[in-house]
Amino acid sequence: MSILGIDLGGTNVRVGRVKNDSIEKIATTKITSDGTEEIILNEICQTIDNVIQTDVKGIGVGVPSVIDIKNGIVYDVQNIPSWKEVHLKEYLEKKYNIPTYINNDANCFAVGEKYFGKAKEYENVVGLIIGTGLGAGLILNNKLYSGQNCGAGEFGMITFKEHNYEYYCSGQFFSLGYSIEGTILYEMAKRSESKALQIFSEFGSNLGEAIKLILYSIDPQMIVLGGSLSKSFAFFKESMWKSVNKFEYKRSLDNLKIECTEVKDIAVLGAAALYFDAQKKNLNDRR
Repeated sequence: MSILGIDLGGTNVRVGRVKNDSIEKIATTKITSDGTEEIILNEICQTIDNVIQTDVKGIGVGVPSVIDIKNGIVYDVQNIPSWKEVHLKEYLEKKYNIPTYINNDANCFAVGEKYFGKAKEYENVVGLIIGTGLGAGLILNNKLYSGQNCGAGEFGMITFKEHNYEYYCSGQFFSLGYSIEGTILYEMAKRSESKALQIFSEFGSNLGEAIKLILYSIDPQMIVLGGSLSKSFAFFKESMWKSVNKFEYKRSLDNLKIECTEVKDIAVLGAAALYFDAQKKNLNDRR
């Protein structure tokens, strides 16, 4: 069988047909971000139709928004103004008659790493996305944990210094704190410019504080970093670990892994992994 993984962003939708741990076919369509709910639903379905086959047994969708996971309702999608309350699960299941699972993009990242990436061998994992914001997905006892209202893992919203962790541990730290974009800073750091290296060092210290918060809260075996800023890991790794190593419970650090994702198209694979995670949960519910 194969599974469809759908990654819906603010500017495009990507649909991949996943089989035997790899993507057989993938299609990308630019969406009409300021279009009506119906226009965007049609664009998603047109992309699905380019990929779907008769052996597809499940659909998973990752969306940058708050989700009613049980009912598959999507609320207030970033950069898509018309998507205030979309009953996406009901719509897709009615159209394709295939079980469909919806979750936010951070949770898809975490479960994608569990099934397709570096977290396969670990029971308790945090997938930490560091990009324009700071988001996290939690794998607890081998299963995705989203919380009652899809709000688990929102460490970035917790107050830190004068703002919150997201301000100091995402691209906002560069753009709001130093009036420079992370991509520019990255190029400067590659040229060993001292200003960039100093800013990345400060960023790493802040991220280390966020990771200590995660360790006190979750005590995971592994933290996988994703998002655009994970590509700059080499420039903030040392200061991050310097901060993390001040964690009080030293035994928790002995086997802790903090690594960057290496999975191509993790957003699509993570969406597909929602299906596998749901089957595991259903099996446990019947026992």
